[in-house]
Formats: sequence, C-alpha cells, structure tokens
Amino acid sequence: MRFLHLSGLLLGLGRAAAQDIPVYPPPAPLDTAGLGRTDAQTFANSQVVGMGPSKGLIVKYERIPGNFSLRSTAVGSSVGDYNTTISKNANLVIKAYAPLLNHPHLKLILGLNYDRQEFQFSTPATTDQYGLYSNIENKGLSVIGAQLAVIRPVDAVHWYLFRAKTELNGDYNSGELNVGDYLKVTSEFIYGWKRSSTFAWGIGMQLGYNLGRQSLYPVIVYNRSFNPRWGVEALFPARVLVRRNLSSNALLFAGYEVASNNYNIKLRNAFASPNNPRVTSLELRQIDLKFRLRYERELLSFLWTGIEAGYRYNYQLNAFDRTNSTRDRLIDSQLGGTPYASLDLFIVPPKKLLQKAERRRK
Repeated sequence: MRFLHLSGLLLGLGRAAAQDIPVYPPPAPLDTAGLGRTDAQTFANSQVVGMGPSKGLIVKYERIPGNFSLRSTAVGSSVGDYNTTISKNANLVIKAYAPLLNHPHLKLILGLNYDRQEFQFSTPATTDQYGLYSNIENKGLSVIGAQLAVIRPVDAVHWYLFRAKTELNGDYNSGELNVGDYLKVTSEFIYGWKRSSTFAWGIGMQLGYNLGRQSLYPVIVYNRSFNPRWGVEALFPARVLVRRNLSSNALLFAGYEVASNNYNIKLRNAFASPNNPRVTSLELRQIDLKFRLRYERELLSFLWTGIEAGYRYNYQLNAFDRTNSTRDRLIDSQLGGTPYASLDLFIVPPKKLLQKAERRRK
C-alpha cells in the first residue's frame, strides 16, 4: 500500500507559486510528462507540499540481523510441533512506476514489482515433518506483480483513485510456474478532498490481503503539512508516518507499518488433517507490525537513498489448507520479535526536467 506516496510526482502537486507556506521540498509542476501543457483550471490530488520526491525505480534490500526464534504448533494436523532458530531472513524488493497517460485531469500509471524473501534455519526441517519450511528454505518466497492505477482529479477540490493489481505469490521457480496456482488479485478505490496545498484526505475501500486473508476493509488517507518542517503521511490502518523536513534534500520519518504477505506453497510430501486426508498445498499468511525510523537524502539530482531501521513484531505466520475449500488452519507459527534494517536507492525525475516543465507552464 505504498502506492500513493510512490506516485506523488505523477499525481502532481500544483505550482510552486501557489504555496502558502515555504515547506520543503517545493511542489512539482502539475503536469510533468507533457512538458509544456497548460490548463487554466487547477486540479486536486492526494499529495501535499512537503512530501518527498516521486519514486520511479526503487531497489531495496532489507535484512534482519542475528538469530530469532520460530515456534510452530500443529492445529488439527499430523505434522506435530516444530521449534527452531532462523539464522537469516532477507528481502529484496524492486519496483518501477511509469505514466501511461499523464494529463491534468486523468492519469494512468503502470507499476511493476519483484520481491524475494529468503529464510535459513539453524535446524533444517525434515521434508516429511515440515515440508513447508524445507520448501521455503530451498526456494525462497517470490512475488512478481503488475498494477494499473487510474487517478482522476475531478476539480480543484475532489479527486479519486482506482487501482487493480495482480501478483504471483509463492515458492515457485521458473521451471514449475503455473499461473493459476499462485495468482493473487487486489483492488482499491479512494475518494478524496484537497482542502489546501498542505492538506488532503480521502476515504475508500480495499480488497486485499493486508489482514492475512483476502478481505474488504476501509482505508483513510490523511496527508498534511502542519508547518515548514512537520507533517503526517497516513494510509490508515496500514501505515502512519510523522514527517520531519530537514531541508530541501533530506527528510526523516517515524511511525509504523503493517506489512503482510500471502504465499501459496506446494508441498512435496502430503500430510493429513481432520477434514482432508491429503494436504498438498498450503496458504501461508504472514503479518508483521514494523515500528520504523527512516531517513531519505538526495545523492544526485535524479538519485536518492533511503536508510531505515526499526523493530519487527510478527503477529502471525500461519498455514491454511489450500486443497480444501474450508481453508482450515493447520499450523500456527510465530517469529520472535527482532530489529531490522534496510537500504534502498530510488530514481526520481531530475530537477532540471522539473524546472523546465515549470518554466513552460508560466
């Protein structure tokens, strides 16, 4: 659910001259793709002055240092219990966003993403006991996704956004990928109001996996800059961040994020449950609560870096039967709480390009 922040520049932030307070960074031109398109009407969007630069390409690596526990308890299945220590948990994330259509009153944005999460266990699970974990360790957990967002600024106050996303989530590799076995679909709709250049908010619904299983739940967007240095960026309940604008090329964030994943796992060896004598496929639901401190800084006119550290609390890592329509819960697991750190680089539109677009608009 980081989409609204990542696509900030593509949505447009209004003219720099329209600021009512000197918040940093200054807003970008309304239309950055047209480079010269002008429109007599100002169109609303979800972004506010002071939010960081739009991210076009992101490469991020996250690592949880040291050892932490994994405790698994069988719930109505024949696999028994399993306790071990995880010696490695790492995540590689690559995302890219590009405008397919960029007009002041209508924008289409294409997004692509690739995620890979890896685990290593200090005591490897045997295939016949916990094939779930041997699969995870041997193959890792991958996500390949594509999304299309439709952003419609209605007038100077109202805006709405619709997004649809498809992903392949699970323990697959290129030699055995069957799209139907790993496909996940999510969508969202948000309607909002732009009250000023420093305050925008909206309400909507999401159909997704943020609570573990696919479900429909409400969301609230709240983006506000209170003064030149302080602001809030929230997509409640998934994410709330307090922003400190240190300068025009450095920002500091603190807050929390609910990070969730839903993976499909194919077992090498089947096991039995009360309602299914042959369980061959599992749905693994992971929900983490992350308390975050993040620093972003400009390295070059088109390149920024982000450094993040915090504490991860695992709410659940539970497995459900995918071969049974009842989706019985078979294994309850929990990871031990632990610190984490990440480093990312992201490409943004160069300042010269934005300045050129702004001059052509005047």
